[in-house]
Amino acid sequence: MIIGKGLIASLFIGNDRGDTVFFASGVSNSLEKRAEEFSREENLITKTIRENPEKIFVYFSTCSIYDSSKTGSDYVLHKLKMEQIIKNSCQKYLILRVSNAVGKGGNPNLLMNYLMRSIKNHETINVHTKATRNLIDTDDIKNITFELLNNQNFNKIINVAYVQNYTIIEILEIIERFYNKKLDLNLIKSGSGYDINIPDVEDYFRRNALTNKEFYLCRILEKYYS
Repeated sequence: MIIGKGLIASLFIGNDRGDTVFFASGVSNSLEKRAEEFSREENLITKTIRENPEKIFVYFSTCSIYDSSKTGSDYVLHKLKMEQIIKNSCQKYLILRVSNAVGKGGNPNLLMNYLMRSIKNHETINVHTKATRNLIDTDDIKNITFELLNNQNFNKIINVAYVQNYTIIEILEIIERFYNKKLDLNLIKSGSGYDINIPDVEDYFRRNALTNKEFYLCRILEKYYS
């Protein structure tokens, strides 16, 4: 059972399971302020749990919870509340805190979509030199999710993120090499990032030989942007 129509939800079309709810519908904008948007997700979660009490409930949350610049924000407090509702209400659940997902389509304002659109339009890109982001291929999100389900690794909060962060400069340098193209960059000495611990999923990247940062990002560029 798939709840949602966005980038994460689309991963499970064709891979749906009758014993599982894949809940990927809700507030995705970390700057969201509207109370009705938060209420909409909460009401949908409680309704879905009530109507499917026997199913494994997989909730896609966010690693933004670890971002010190968002601590106390409406968005982070809402996500933590949703996680608590699920923990208190479900017999079997998986709460997956996902980093910056990169895949086919999705919100045009996602980092990689924004960067690639700016490059295509020959725009100057403002680069916050101290900013870091954790990019993860949506195919890896899907594969990790099914590994956790198949291993019956339930009733946990698990960070689903790549093994290392990228600086924004690093991302753009790899893009330049991949396309053999010089980009127009405006460097701004600002920005921040945060580390994400991934003890439950780190071995997945090792087993699949995905620990080389440049190779990993080039693989993403080849799959979704070439």
